[in-house]
This record gives sequence, structure tokens and C-alpha cells, in this order.
Amino acid sequence: NAIIAELLRLSDFIPPVFKMETREEQEKYQYILPDFAYFRGAEFYDHKIDTSPMLQDLDEEFRENHMDILTRFYLAFESIYKFVTDLNRFLEDLDEGVYIQHTLEMVLFNGDGKQLMSEALYLYGVMLLILDMKIEGPVRERMLVAYNRYNAAQTVDSSMDDVCKLLRSTGFFQGVPPKRPAKYPEEYFSRIPISQEFIEMVIGRLRSDDIYNQITNYPSPEHRSTALSTQASMLYIILFFSPHMLNTQQAKMREIVDKHFPDNWVISVYMGITVNLIDAWAPYRAASTGLNNTLEQGNIVEQATRHIVRVGQLNKAVDKYLQEGVLIEDFVLDQIPKLMNCLRECNVVIRWLMLHTSEASLVEGTKRARMVFDLVVGQQYQTQALFNLLLNTAQLEFRLKEMFKMMLASKKDKWEGYKKEGSERMAELGEVFSGSKPLTRVEKNENLQAWFNEMASQITSLNYDDSTTAGRKIVQLTQALEEVQEFHQLETNMQVRQFLLETRKFLHQMIRTINIKEEVLIQMQIIGDLSYAWQIIDSYTVFMQAAIKRDPSVVTKLRATFLKLSSALDAPLVRISECGSKDLVSVSQYYSGELVAYVRRVLQIIPQSMFGVLEKIITMQTKSIQEVPTRLEKDKLKEYAQLDERYQVAQLTHSISVFTEGILMMKTTLVGIIKVDPHQLLEDGIRKELVNKVAAGLHQFLVFNPKAKGPELLQRLDGLSTHMEGFRKSFEYIQDYVNIYGLKIWQEEVSRIINYNVEQECNSFLRTKVYDFQSVYQSKTIPIPRFRPVDASVNFMGRVA
Repeated sequence: NAIIAELLRLSDFIPPVFKMETREEQEKYQYILPDFAYFRGAEFYDHKIDTSPMLQDLDEEFRENHMDILTRFYLAFESIYKFVTDLNRFLEDLDEGVYIQHTLEMVLFNGDGKQLMSEALYLYGVMLLILDMKIEGPVRERMLVAYNRYNAAQTVDSSMDDVCKLLRSTGFFQGVPPKRPAKYPEEYFSRIPISQEFIEMVIGRLRSDDIYNQITNYPSPEHRSTALSTQASMLYIILFFSPHMLNTQQAKMREIVDKHFPDNWVISVYMGITVNLIDAWAPYRAASTGLNNTLEQGNIVEQATRHIVRVGQLNKAVDKYLQEGVLIEDFVLDQIPKLMNCLRECNVVIRWLMLHTSEASLVEGTKRARMVFDLVVGQQYQTQALFNLLLNTAQLEFRLKEMFKMMLASKKDKWEGYKKEGSERMAELGEVFSGSKPLTRVEKNENLQAWFNEMASQITSLNYDDSTTAGRKIVQLTQALEEVQEFHQLETNMQVRQFLLETRKFLHQMIRTINIKEEVLIQMQIIGDLSYAWQIIDSYTVFMQAAIKRDPSVVTKLRATFLKLSSALDAPLVRISECGSKDLVSVSQYYSGELVAYVRRVLQIIPQSMFGVLEKIITMQTKSIQEVPTRLEKDKLKEYAQLDERYQVAQLTHSISVFTEGILMMKTTLVGIIKVDPHQLLEDGIRKELVNKVAAGLHQFLVFNPKAKGPELLQRLDGLSTHMEGFRKSFEYIQDYVNIYGLKIWQEEVSRIINYNVEQECNSFLRTKVYDFQSVYQSKTIPIPRFRPVDASVNFMGRVA
């Protein structure tokens, strides 16, 4: 899991030169950055470089600038090779009896053993696939050759040869549609052989067992494929290690499809990477034949209609629960099974529809996949309705989790409080029947006195830590209280009757309280898993932003959705945490950072909308509204009042305040391991919009015509000055309404833009260059945009100079 996180992290930092996307780059670097052809003719390439001072200089400059990032890429590549060799060594040791009491069969029979062995093989396959998706074959080859050339002394003893054999280009390209070579990925997976017996046994376990014991969380037979979805994804990957099963073993493939894919054909493989089995299994005869039953038109229409109809029904049900005053403690405690069933149903419907109506499932663009997709969407599917269900479900889960956490925290205190109240009432009734307590019309009764005193001591003796025994005892005590009321004609006395009723109520509350268990929270976490949508959620950004524009208060529901999405972090982190690895922080940091970046992207609509409103305000203030002079004639007062225009400005200003209020409703939220402060989010969003607009202004205005007859600089600067003055005024106007320091932000961001552009312009003249990820002026949160050069200069600073 840590290697996969590192591969995903590094894929964002591939130096563009390795991709060789332009002809100039290809011509410039063809001898310095060859692919594996270098190993066949190393002398030719070395001779070319040695005999050309220009190439030598370029080679040295390239080495100085890229050695650190190349080393990091190589270590990630090598760790994949080390992972599979460690797995093979472990299997050999197991086979040779190094672990005296353990054999492969015994390990796979053990609950944890079969999970870990299956995950080891599955994650190796995922690593290879993600590597091919994110870092293309030719890029990998150029990196490995460059690392080998620049580090020749160190690579002699390393596993460089084996790493190169494993990671050489497969011919796969992640385009639209992707280019998939024949026998891919099974040939890629077989480059380092793994024990076939081990693979067969792991497949056997996944075929027959529920290795994660998920069926208990999804008792309904209709939800079985959702319960087994994790191991279905594992099975999909692991089957590529055994291609003969995909091709020839129809009975086994039919069994796999009937158990794992009877009602679904789009699956999430790892952290939201989706696969459409219609395309993925098309080259394999047994697999595609097995899938035919699932893909019958009648079955597709039935599944799609059932899920789409449920969306409307569930939206109504969840809306009822979310109404103010419904989710109170007593209601929740009484309705736990109903609420859990509702959440289960909601999550199953959301999962099925999000996966099967996602455009991501059509990347290969085959006719059959498109036909099935159209058939599903054609059953009156509405994305907005599904989006509403996602928001409502997330909000319901969030509120229930918060309630359960509070109830668990106060569980013992409440239990003890109810116990005390109940025993005190019994003791008081004992005193009443002793005749010493003045209570009207109650005769002395020593038997009842002794009985009630005994009841008081029985209630006091109830032990919180032994909940099972306490529960049974409470039920018996409640029955005894009902019986004593009937047999001893105690109903005639209202006060005694009231005491008995209250005691029964307290005993009932004790049973309820002791039934508040952490298992409910754990089950909610499992049911509410949204890891399959880690990438698909991007297609719902438009709906999120449209909802915010309509009603900024929807941010509270979005907050719950973002927290639901953070459940995806559990998948890669569970095992890292269990083995106490140091990688826990870096992996958590990476995925949390990705999620926070997505939250920022969604909420950026608020600063964007604010700037749109601001432009209207500034236009009105500069062009429509006249400035009121210090002395004014009485009859001109109406003319200067301009009530309609001022009302419009006030209305627009109010809408800015509403947007601000909306984002601040989100409250400080822990997303993964990163604390998100809404005020900081708003400020960063405003800074980002400002940077985009100022940088675009500088780029557009400071363009000079080489054929111009006179000097253009002053004219361009005047135009830029007017443009900037508008922004400055708008910032002055907005700062008090959104509680930010306008002047400070303005000065910091404008100086950052200037410094960054000077730094990038200087790169043309420097041997050791400063790249974006090294620059102190560039930021991932508030990036300064780069524009395509319009002349020989890199940016506007070069043009001005």
C-alpha cells in the first residue's frame, strides 16, 4: 500500500522532458535519454556524447538537475521488485518447512492468513497496473537508463537488471481509448514467476469463502455482491496470474460470476480505479461466456430499474429522518435496526448506480459496453436524484455517528444514574410500607416493606461491566414489578403506582443504555464505505458547485459527504497501521492531501462566484453611481440618491455575505489527518482567484509588438494600471464583508507572482534550474498559472526586460 501511494505521488512529478512530447525535445535529448535500446548499443550513445561538447554540457546539466528525482523513482521501482522477491522467498521458506508448524494450506486456512496471502498477491498486481497507468513504459525505460548511466558505480551490485526486466515497456498506453496489447496484462504479470500452486489455492479460497466476514454486515441476499465486492476486486486482479482459468475453465468462471458478479459488471479495483468487465474480459473465452448471463438484456433492465426506483423511495425515507426533532436519543435507540437497514439500502443503491452510470467505465469505448451503459441510463435515470441521495445519506450517517459517539461517551454515567434513581424509589417504597413514612392511605405491610428493600438492593447490585447478566436480571426485575402491582392491588394508590411506573421506566432505560455498543459505529463505517468513488466523485463536482450557488448552506451536507469520502483512507492504511510501519504518516498525508485538494476544488466556486459579483459591484460603482459631493444643493439630492442602483449594490453585497456564511457553516473538520479550517479555505480560495486574475492581466497586457513604430511600454502599463486598480478597489470593498486582510493578501500575492516569474525567466540562464516543485514562490494550494510563451521570453518579465 505504501509503494502504491509513492507511485501515485511520484506520477505527479514526472519531469516533462521524459515524456518527449515535442519534436524539439526529441531532437535535443535523443542521445541523452534513450530507452532500453541503449543497452543494445551503449558504446554508440556514449561515443556520441563524448565527441560532442554541446551534448556533454547538456548531459552534465541534466544530471545535476534531475539526479534526486531519478533516485526517488528508481527506489520506488526497485521496491516493487523487492516486494515480489520477498513474497517468493516467503513461499519457498513455507514450502521447505522453515516455519516448522506451518504449511501453505494451514496459513490459508487461518482467518488472517488467507486475507494477508490474498492481499499480497492482489497488491502486487495492482502495483504493476498502476505503474503502467501512471508512468508509461517508454518514460520508465528512459528513467531507468538515465539512472543507470549516472549511477553506474552503484548499480553494479544492485538488482538493476531484474528491475529492468520486470518494468520494461509493455506496449500499454493510457489514452482515450487506451491501447491494450495482446495478452495484457497476463504476460506482464508473469515476468517474475510466482508459485502456480499458491495462485490456485488463493483463487480457491476467494471462490469459496467470505474471507472478510462481510455477509454479517449485509444479511439481505440482494446485497451479497456488495458484501463480497472487496474480494471480487481481488479475484479480478489475481485471475490474471492464472490466464488459463480465464480462457478455458468455464465451470469455474461461471461459479465465480454467479457468486461475485450476478448483478454487476463495473467494479472498483483499488482506490476508485474502475474496470468494466465487458471490456476487460472480452479477450478471454471462458470469462466472457460466464459473464453472458449477467449481461442478458432482461437482467440489465431489471437491475437498473430496481435501483433507480429505489432512489426516489429512499430520498423520501431519509428526508423524514433528517427533519428537525426526529433524530432524538430515544427514537434512535428504539429504531437502530430500521436505521441500519435504511443506511444499508442507501449505500448499496448509491454504489451500484455510481459505478454503472459512470463515464469512466466506457474508456475503452467498445460498442457492447456503450450499449449496456445506454440501457442502464435509459431507465429514467437522473444524476441529480442520485446526488441528492448521496448528500442525504452522508448527512444521516454523520448525525447518527455523532449521536452514537456522544451516547457511548456518557453511557456508564447514564446507566449509573438510572440505577441510582431506580434503587432510591424502591427504598422509598419500602419506607412507605413500614408505616413510618406519612403517605396517605397506605397501611403498614412488613412483607411488602421487605420485598421493596430487597428490590432496592437487587437494583444496586447490578454490575455495568457484566452486561449480559445485568440485562437478564433487569428483565426479571421489570416483570416482578408488573406482577407486584397486579397481585397486591397497588394500582389503587396513585403515588405508589407512579413510583412503580418510574422504576420500570428507569430499568427499561438501563437496558437501552447497555445496548449502545461500539459495533453499531463499526458497522456504520463498513456499510458507509465510499472508496469506490475516490475518482468517480469528480464527475459530481458540477452538481456540488451548482447546489452551492443555489444555496450556500448546502455546504453542511457537503461536509458530511467529504467525511464519508475520507472513509476511503481506511483501505490503504489499515495494514500499514497494524504492522506499526513508519510509512503511516506519509501515506495518510498523501491521501488526506488529495482529498483536501478535492474539497478546495469544489468549494472554489464560492470565491469564483464572489469575484463575479464583485465585478458587477465595481462596474456599478465606477460607471453608474455618482460620488456625492461634500456640499450639495437640496433640489439635487434626489438625483444623487440613485436609490435603485444603491439597492442593487446592497443586494449584490448581501449575496457575497451569504456565500461567506455558507463556507463558514462547514466548521473546522478533520479530513483524514489534515485539519480543514473553513475561514482558511475561504481565504485561500480568494487568494487563488486573485492570483489567476492578476497573473492573466500581467500576461495579456505586457505583450509588445516588435513591429511597433514608437515605444509601447507606458501605454501598456497605463492599461495594466487601470485593470489592477479595479481589483484593488474590489479588494478594499470586500475585505470587511468576508473578514480578511485585503491589503496584506494583495501585497503578498502580487509580490509572489513577480518573484516567481523572475525566477522562471532566470532559469533560461542558469545551469541548475529551479523547478515548480522546488520553488519557494510556487504553491500547490494557490498555484501561480504558467502561460505559453508568445516570443523568445519565458513570461512577461522577460518581455518587459
